Amino acid sequence: MTSEEIEHFRSLLLDKRRELVGNVDSMWGTAETNRQESSGDLSNMPIHMADVGTDNYEQEFTLDLIESERKLLQDIDRSLQKMREGTYGLCEATGKPIGRARLEAKPEARYCIEYARMAEKGLVRPATREERPASGGFEAEDDATEAE
Repeated sequence: MTSEEIEHFRSLLLDKRRELVGNVDSMWGTAETNRQESSGDLSNMPIHMADVGTDNYEQEFTLDLIESERKLLQDIDRSLQKMREGTYGLCEATGKPIGRARLEAKPEARYCIEYARMAEKGLVRPATREERPASGGFEAEDDATEAE
């Protein structure tokens, strides 16, 4: 991958990171406000149980979104670290290059499209960086469960 391509993807990742950090900060502020409002008695009106359930659902939904965004931020940070290490754009499971089209759509991608599709079907399990096979092969799901 050329240095211009790396800079292009670094820019995409940093833009996405800034957007996510803003989203998480906003959601966290909303969740905190909702939590404070639900714990305090802001009026003399009795609280209906359905309202409490709705508030709890909204808070849980917001926290789930925050967790999802946090994981995406971790993937972006991992990709930025891989750029510093010179391994950006390589599949963490196979060591093969990740296609440019995939990186354009998902610059934080950890796996090549072939491996990602197999993982979605449950044919392989996503490998950690430490488990990446030197041969570039795939680890079958059955083999992975036997090793655990």
